[in-house]
Amino acid sequence: MRFLWIFGWLLCLVGYAQAQQIAPRRILVFTKTAGYHHASIPDGVKAIQQLAAQHQVEVDTTADAGMFRMPELKRYAAIVFLNTTGDVLDSLQQQAFQQYIRQGGGYLGIHAAADCEYDWPWYGRLVGAYFKSHPAVQKARLWIQLDPRFPELEALPHPWIRRDEWYNWRMPPAQSQVHILVTLDESSYTGGENGDYHPVVWYHDFDGGRAFYMEFGHTSESYTEPAFLQLLWAGLQYAMGEK
Repeated sequence: MRFLWIFGWLLCLVGYAQAQQIAPRRILVFTKTAGYHHASIPDGVKAIQQLAAQHQVEVDTTADAGMFRMPELKRYAAIVFLNTTGDVLDSLQQQAFQQYIRQGGGYLGIHAAADCEYDWPWYGRLVGAYFKSHPAVQKARLWIQLDPRFPELEALPHPWIRRDEWYNWRMPPAQSQVHILVTLDESSYTGGENGDYHPVVWYHDFDGGRAFYMEFGHTSESYTEPAFLQLLWAGLQYAMGEK
């Protein structure tokens, strides 16, 4: 009888472990704008939802900053700031998001996520850089910086020619603080202001959590581009703590 009880207990443990392994992960896509509103936001939401469905990840989407409270944020493996602009969080919501990151949460910023929360220095350090200006949408040449943590980069075009809205930074992220994955060749387009060092995709461990930023994503076409989506999924994996 004792043996049967122990055997049953072990089966329960195995079942629990399996349930934990197959339990869907969940992310929050945040799209609030208090400045310029990108027409491509619905395209970005759709693309992330499709990627998530392919990889058994659940997605919640919101433009309501009221979601930023604890313990609500603890439900999410990562939070995506999709083309957010301006001052989108109040002081209490900022505190909740900061607590979320410090407890091991993940952040993925897409494009205008760097045009956001200018008066909150902690957020600037999380993202890595703040937007300054941009020229007209145009094609440019990108250089891939191979990183063993992101083997997906090897499948991207070398160089990568793509069309988007290219940001100039108030100050590019320090190479000692972030890992650069993609840089922009300013000789390949008109209007660059950051010179030879112009990163556009990077990641770093930050304040107990993880942050991945990709400058791409102004145009609707971005969100149907296979190479863009491949990089987006890799960033989501990192933000969720799976890389």
